[in-house]
Amino acid sequence: MRNAREQSPSGRFSFLAAGMIVLGIASAAHAQLSISLQQVIAGLSSPVYLTHAGDGSNRVFVVEQPGRILIHKSGSLLGTPFLDIRSKVGFGGERGLLSVAFHPQYASNRRFFVYYTRSSDGDIVVSELAASTGNPDIADPVETVLLVIEHSTYSNHNGGQLQFGPDGYLYIGTGDGGGGGDPFGSGQNINTLLGKILRIDVNSGSPYAIPPGNPYAGVAGLDEIYAIGLRNPWRFSFDRLTGALYVGDVGQGAREEVDIITLGGNYGWNTMEGTQCYSPPSNCNMAGLTLPIAEYAHSGGNCSVTGGYVYRGSQSADMYGTYLYGDYCTGIIWGYTGGVATQLLDTSLSISSFGEDQSGEIYVVSLSGTVNKLIGPTGGSCSLTCPADITVTDADGDGPELVDFTDPTGSGTCGPITCLPASGSMFPVGTTTVTCTSAVGGGVCSFGVTVLPGGQPLQISSVSPASGRRGEELEVYVRGTGFEEGAVASFGRRLVIRGIERHSANELHVTLKIRQRAQRAKRNVVVRNPDGASVVCKGCFRVK
Repeated sequence: MRNAREQSPSGRFSFLAAGMIVLGIASAAHAQLSISLQQVIAGLSSPVYLTHAGDGSNRVFVVEQPGRILIHKSGSLLGTPFLDIRSKVGFGGERGLLSVAFHPQYASNRRFFVYYTRSSDGDIVVSELAASTGNPDIADPVETVLLVIEHSTYSNHNGGQLQFGPDGYLYIGTGDGGGGGDPFGSGQNINTLLGKILRIDVNSGSPYAIPPGNPYAGVAGLDEIYAIGLRNPWRFSFDRLTGALYVGDVGQGAREEVDIITLGGNYGWNTMEGTQCYSPPSNCNMAGLTLPIAEYAHSGGNCSVTGGYVYRGSQSADMYGTYLYGDYCTGIIWGYTGGVATQLLDTSLSISSFGEDQSGEIYVVSLSGTVNKLIGPTGGSCSLTCPADITVTDADGDGPELVDFTDPTGSGTCGPITCLPASGSMFPVGTTTVTCTSAVGGGVCSFGVTVLPGGQPLQISSVSPASGRRGEELEVYVRGTGFEEGAVASFGRRLVIRGIERHSANELHVTLKIRQRAQRAKRNVVVRNPDGASVVCKGCFRVK
């Protein structure tokens, strides 16, 4: 329940540390993806991350570990850095400027956040900055520090990831404080921010607030903690379709792991390393621990997992929905889907990070200075079948009509399906073509929605009975024209509707309970259709 700003936890973490074996090896029934890399940027200085600003500018931002953020725009790298804080950053080994995250409303508020190790003492700093008002390709150097986490003893296991979640909160990944074997006991200690996934609200509080759902908010432990038991979470990401939080957690000396992080989860370190006991080395207590979805051993030169992304781009239907991740030492890239991890590509890259652009395409960042776009097979296809044409009548004569329809069915690899206009939209009198498309696979279908004229306008002609006594429950008939299926009626305060039955477009049968404390007065009767059209009969019902 204590806030981290009230104490100084100590501990460390490791950015590059272990070697690789996967929980499941692909069976013959699991189709092998054929992927390749296309170099898009070269000449960088120790790049460790790539992301986008979500502002529709099609820019990608590359984080260089010494302390700069560069912009790749319109096919080239801009000469002037977006941000240069090398004077503040302690660079070397696993230390440096490690991540940037742009606020979900960055396009309007210009806010972004960085994660770095401080030059003076190695402590972890999470701070806020903003883009310049005059030049969107340059950041204002004014910095607001949100968090400082003590990390001076060891230089490794710094963590280093920032990401905004679907809930709008900022998520932070920290290492266990470094050394070997978690000498500080950080992973299982809920009174330190090290070895954790943290979650804070940067939209309120000073300098931030605690999301009310955090598992240790208001109880023992630090309020910022979202999940515990991490050794060195080196890159995590949210599936932009499902919201699932995937993390690559670097192992000690035997196994690397991929986890799906959930609120309040405990991912085992240092009781466990992957699915194996670590401390003690056998017969460890696994109660309450969440095991990885995939792991790999330190064999064949593998040494340190680099977490990636679930592919949700549009260029490869076959790759859609696959979680892509790799190993720093061997450059091997794996794909995880359907509970199975498959080796997809063996590269010579020192994979320091994966990145994602705004359209969902994925990039591979190499510490040696390059960024490559990941290219998947393009042969996958999607076939969509739309519902039959729909005809409705403008029941209340007011023109547009609210129309719901079922989603198209798809075969093949389709991803999310979008229809325009969407189900639940207002359709004008006449025929409107609805076109539905798949996110991947090129699926397209269409159908017509016809709204026929001829409905009568929405109006109330009579209310019978037109009065009732306090405490009475009675049956009231509201008559008129243009009452649509799903129309509702209201009679004002302390007159409770027990039920409404639509007999026709001309009559509603209302079961009405008049409470004892209802004021004796004339009341307005209101009928509202599902499309939002409404009519008022002033003073048409009286409470005696």
